[in-house]
Amino acid sequence: MKRSRFTDEQIIGILREQEAGVTTAEVCRRHGVSSATFY
Repeated sequence: MKRSRFTDEQIIGILREQEAGVTTAEVCRRHGVSSATFY
């Protein structure tokens, strides 16, 4: 099984950041994730 780049806590933090109103594009750019991976 492939190891994840992010811990569960980091993933939750990224999702909450987007829910707080930051644009998806900005969140993806900050954390180095593609928008396809985010969705």
